[in-house]
Amino acid sequence: MRASRRVRTFAAFLVLLVSLAGACRDRAPEGIALVGGTVFDGSGGPPLRDAVIIVRGTQVETIAPRANFDMPGRMEEIDITGKWVIPGLIDAHAHVEPWALDRYLVYGVTSVRNLHGPLDSILALRDRVKLGGQRGPRIYSTGAMVDGTPPTYPDALGVTDPGSARRAVDSLVLRGVDGLKLYSRMDSALLGAALDEARTFNLKVTGHLGLTDALTAAALGLRTMEHLSGVPEATRGGRETLMAAHRRGFFSGWTAFARSWATLDSTELARVAEGLAERQVVLVPTLVLHETLSRLGDSALYQDPALKAVPARAIADWNTPDMIRRAGWGQADFEAFARSLPAMDRFIRVFRAAGGIVAVGTDAVNQQLIPGESTHREMELLVRAGLAPEDALLAATRNGALLIGADSIGTIAPGRVADLVVLNADPLSNIRNTKNIDRVMARGVFVPVDSLRAGW
Repeated sequence: MRASRRVRTFAAFLVLLVSLAGACRDRAPEGIALVGGTVFDGSGGPPLRDAVIIVRGTQVETIAPRANFDMPGRMEEIDITGKWVIPGLIDAHAHVEPWALDRYLVYGVTSVRNLHGPLDSILALRDRVKLGGQRGPRIYSTGAMVDGTPPTYPDALGVTDPGSARRAVDSLVLRGVDGLKLYSRMDSALLGAALDEARTFNLKVTGHLGLTDALTAAALGLRTMEHLSGVPEATRGGRETLMAAHRRGFFSGWTAFARSWATLDSTELARVAEGLAERQVVLVPTLVLHETLSRLGDSALYQDPALKAVPARAIADWNTPDMIRRAGWGQADFEAFARSLPAMDRFIRVFRAAGGIVAVGTDAVNQQLIPGESTHREMELLVRAGLAPEDALLAATRNGALLIGADSIGTIAPGRVADLVVLNADPLSNIRNTKNIDRVMARGVFVPVDSLRAGW
């Protein structure tokens, strides 16, 4: 009897050992290994072929050649032989709304630089995403932009003199913004005061210029400029006409600015480009915005299949016909905008040849600019302008991180955030291959791309 009990006890012990061994085998992996792909790490160096990327938690732990690599235990190994890996893309000029968050991720955009929105709601959205309460790309936000008076947008902070410009900057710092955006009605006195106050807090500043030209703004210390604004105003010849248009109002100023490029002297444009490069100004050209505005009279623009990603309510909110009416634009304006595009391309080529830095931004989710998709189109347009595909990719990764001042994103390296995009084809042979996405990882977690698309 006792022997029988001992046998049963021993058998139960063996069952327990087998069960424990199985449990050990079945434990969740401790990390992810992407094996066999070619890695464009965003550092500016050559791609690493047949590589292994180890991700633990939210960070990249290792990136190394596969040959002789000693794979850590308990990795979920994913074979990506023949594919490419690039850093998560950065849209360095965005106006984020909640509906756009999943769209950005599906297109591989894992960080956005938000350059104006209703102050309370945009900072709250940023914080919800940061704390994991809402899925989306990492948001770096300027909150509400600072403008002269009357401000172009009612939710901007309008200032009247250098003292009020400084106080506006202080108020934004107290709200915890990630940067500062100055808008088109800021003349040189207002701009200079805001920049000086921002330096007190080591706050990065960008500008959509109008009443201050680009070279003057650079001399005052502005180191980032949006939309190529202020460039025509810095050339000799048309300055006063353009300034008068800006004083009349936003659409008047924008229209004169956008039409002027086709008539500007190329030598003057080169002088401005070289002057900005010498001052180490970073440009966010938003070529996709300029192209889109030139096509507002083209019915094909409104039938783009990519618009399926945009909810009907957002298209209704865009109300593009009403914007065209308010701007007073007609077909002659759209054609003039199109004639200006080659001059913008030439300006970017001269700027880059002089050592200037360009970052990818889109102005999404403004009218007809599709979040995520427009980031890829901006890279295409930069290549059309004369950048190599490698430079366009750097503009959408490393350079965006430089603007934001975030060294944890924009490159693939040990210790950096695991924001990665796996592509099915080589983006250096054809920049359009950035849209041929196999999978997206944000903060070390794969984005459910197919299910998100299915919900659009």
